[in-house]
Amino acid sequence: MLYLCSLTKYGPMKFDVQHLDRKWQAYWKEHKTYRTLNDTSKPKYYVLDMFPYPSGSGLHVGHPLGYIGSDIVARYRRQAGFNVLHPMGFDAFGLPAEQYAIDTGVHPSQSTAVNTARYKEQMERLGLSFDWDRSVNTSDPGYFKWTQWIIGEVFEHWYDRDADKARPVSELIDHLEKHGTEGLHAAETEPRRISAEEFNRLDAKGRSDLLMNYRLAFRSVSYVNWCEALGTVLANDEVKDGRSERGNHPVEQRPMLQWSLRITAYAERLLAGLDTVDYSEGLKAQQINWIGKSTGALVHFDIKGHEGQLDVFTTRPDTIFGTTFMVIAPEHELVDRLTTQAQRGEIDDYLTYVGRRSELDRMSENRVTGAFTGAYAINPLNGAEVPIYIAEYVLKDYGTGAIMAVPSDDDRDKRFAEKFGIEIIDVVDKSDYPGATLKDKVGRLMNSGFLDGMEVPDAIAAATERIEAEGRGQRQINYRIRDLVFSRQRYWGEPWPIEYDDEDVPHRVATVDLPVELPQMEDFRAVNGASPLERATDWIRHDSRRRETDTMPATAGSNWYYLRYMDPTNANEFVSPDAVNYWQDVDLYVGGAEHAVSHILYSRLIHKFLFDIGKVPTREPYKKLLNQGMIGGPISYIHLGILLTDDGQRHPVWVSSNVAEGSGLEVPGIGSGHLVLDESTGRRLTPLRFVTETSVNNESSYRLYHDAVDEAQRLDHQDAAYFRTILQQATAFAWSLDKEGRQYLELSVEQGKMSKRKYNAVNPDDICERYGADCFRMYEMFLGPIDQGKPWSVSGIDGVYRFLRRFWTLFVGEGDRLAVTDAEATREELKILHTLIKKVTEDIEKLSFNTCVSAFMVATNDLTKLRCDKRAVLEPMVRLIAPFAPHLAEELYRALGGTETVHRAGWPTFEERHLVEDNITYPIAFNGKTRLTLEFPAEATRETIEETARADAQVQGYLEGKAIRKVIVVPKRMVNFVVG
Repeated sequence: MLYLCSLTKYGPMKFDVQHLDRKWQAYWKEHKTYRTLNDTSKPKYYVLDMFPYPSGSGLHVGHPLGYIGSDIVARYRRQAGFNVLHPMGFDAFGLPAEQYAIDTGVHPSQSTAVNTARYKEQMERLGLSFDWDRSVNTSDPGYFKWTQWIIGEVFEHWYDRDADKARPVSELIDHLEKHGTEGLHAAETEPRRISAEEFNRLDAKGRSDLLMNYRLAFRSVSYVNWCEALGTVLANDEVKDGRSERGNHPVEQRPMLQWSLRITAYAERLLAGLDTVDYSEGLKAQQINWIGKSTGALVHFDIKGHEGQLDVFTTRPDTIFGTTFMVIAPEHELVDRLTTQAQRGEIDDYLTYVGRRSELDRMSENRVTGAFTGAYAINPLNGAEVPIYIAEYVLKDYGTGAIMAVPSDDDRDKRFAEKFGIEIIDVVDKSDYPGATLKDKVGRLMNSGFLDGMEVPDAIAAATERIEAEGRGQRQINYRIRDLVFSRQRYWGEPWPIEYDDEDVPHRVATVDLPVELPQMEDFRAVNGASPLERATDWIRHDSRRRETDTMPATAGSNWYYLRYMDPTNANEFVSPDAVNYWQDVDLYVGGAEHAVSHILYSRLIHKFLFDIGKVPTREPYKKLLNQGMIGGPISYIHLGILLTDDGQRHPVWVSSNVAEGSGLEVPGIGSGHLVLDESTGRRLTPLRFVTETSVNNESSYRLYHDAVDEAQRLDHQDAAYFRTILQQATAFAWSLDKEGRQYLELSVEQGKMSKRKYNAVNPDDICERYGADCFRMYEMFLGPIDQGKPWSVSGIDGVYRFLRRFWTLFVGEGDRLAVTDAEATREELKILHTLIKKVTEDIEKLSFNTCVSAFMVATNDLTKLRCDKRAVLEPMVRLIAPFAPHLAEELYRALGGTETVHRAGWPTFEERHLVEDNITYPIAFNGKTRLTLEFPAEATRETIEETARADAQVQGYLEGKAIRKVIVVPKRMVNFVVG
């Protein structure tokens, strides 16, 4: 019978997706459906998205890909009985807002507030199940108070290599007062040796300077990428070809006094921790390469005519006899001392050149440049004098900032030697290893004294032993990673929680005085490397001390925000022990692979530090990390040509991209002629909002219709304003006509990154307004595996919309009335249902969301063919689809009599018995060729199957006149009669 209760309660049910979106989003907001309590009676599941920077351009359709995927998991886990933490917030400090303020005069706090509200509105429009009561904003003083507290804790700790953990600086002071540096195995900036007596005689400034050599947050001179136009230090990935990625301004290498975090102390633990987490191999490889662990020897080279030594770390001490020159970094402290008068001009010119190059450019390009200092080093094993050069491919903070160059065994050194005419001595014979490259550690040593004839691995060990025996060096493990520069000379960021006394001794700001808030300023520009905060003279003086004027980089707030979500309103600590001991860590973290280092590695550092001081219970912050792929966007171009009329006149006209040069054209109002292309013609970028994507012969076609040109003339929008300036380059259009008689031009298109600069960002609000949030959600998942890049196209979204409508009509019949019965489900219907439950459950666990959508489509089609209207089948399907299409599911679940939200309803239980077959269809073959099929009971024995098959009339027809040589029965697969 019909489920009359729901009919009476619900009345007509129209498939109005916009109405469903508005209705249920309002309900969820009013009833706080997704509010999460620290309910320790339930198992926890923490699913987290990398929170966005709220730019003025808002979300485009590429942004929600990860949000929808994580939302499906969060909803699934809630229904499966977990207490799910699924929060969202905003990474609101940083350079973009500051630069926008400089350009427009709008204060960063105002622009980020407006942008944050817009982002939240867009996310709510997608039906994402975030607990907004737990939202955080890194520029909120209540949040960055604890960012400052954490960095203050880092400042007050040093790294004990014996204990392999951070310890309070107070314990370091105690050791120095009693023993000096004797027995001290600490992570340090440079080796220091001092007795207890000497330490105790130091004044406050002397003690402070010595302790800075050990603190985990320390201040020192570092070479940084300085952009004068932006007034800030830039990270390597923000610089290309010596210019800033933002604004294309000149960038130079400049020594500046900076605050840094001693990430090098944690290098080995950061490597080891990767074995305990579920990250992609690509992301792990990025972090391993960034850390760059290598084992080798530290070798001391004397310098001819100079006191002191040149220290070199090498992984190939066996090749030392092939050293024909040395290279030191242009920033090396010995450059000035080693440069002879004759070489001074050349060295100075080269230093000017290098100052305009970013570290990233210096390492990634294959340029061969350098200059000779005029000095020579002495090879410690054979006494040979080798010239010392400076070259940009050596960086001061990598290793010792110096290398021994062996051009016979290194491609880069070889190119350098060839350019500067330096001798190349072969020291490794690889003739026994065909195909071996210079990078391969194989071969026998030659021209290498006592090492001659040894295989490379043995020679490495022997060379290291000799170097140690002669006091010329020692074995050493080295890391490529360098300490993290953690201060910026700009306004819109967290002020460093440091104050200086009259002796310039830094002190941590007391917790009771946090947060240190930014002063109100109208001019945010940095001048000559000085922070804009230096102009806030009233703010700088705090009681009897002077505040630090550097701010922290954008990564500061994002390094620990996942912890604040656990306890977001706690005014007394950054997270309570009860909360962090319950939530522990993030079970699933979703975000872009581009953050592998600048966020993931750095937040792992902060988490390990917090573990050391007993503030978190786990060694790693994220158990599993999913990097969603990038959704690319079509970049469209309209084509400009010249109509050369029969009378020889040239007229600029817009033409379809598929019109070849020389083609005949006739344009109303101008006349007829042919198409000419020259340097004045070509394609012009067309904003995607004016482009119509259609399908021609099952292939996507991108067109500009006449009405879109009219629309561009009317709209007051940035895209329209730009497009009007483009269209002014010609006054006529060589229109084509489509099947409906509408005028259009065919555009050319290429796939690329969605970008405001390419005018190809697609607003998800527009898609939701047309198709509804559920359709948009399922379509993004349907595009392909979530971890793979894919182009955006709306060519398939109509199919997903039709699927949702078919799903709806399983429940709603004529007159828009619920048409669900309580009749008993058939075996075939239950098989379809439980096949779907099994598939969707397994694939959500595997984060294979696209295959889930496909499974829903298949099941819906199968049940539609069976005209299934059984509540026992359809109600579980509603709960099953709820994570994917939450609005539609909520409506149908309530119509079926659900009294609470479907998103707290139980997850359907899979029952294997519904998939067990009673009968199995066997192909019946004769000499390997299938001629017919027969059904047998699933548990039939070989003997029963053969006996039954022999007796079948159809089989006997094929066997007539033939001798049976053998009968092969493959259980549950096939039967084959071998006949002759």
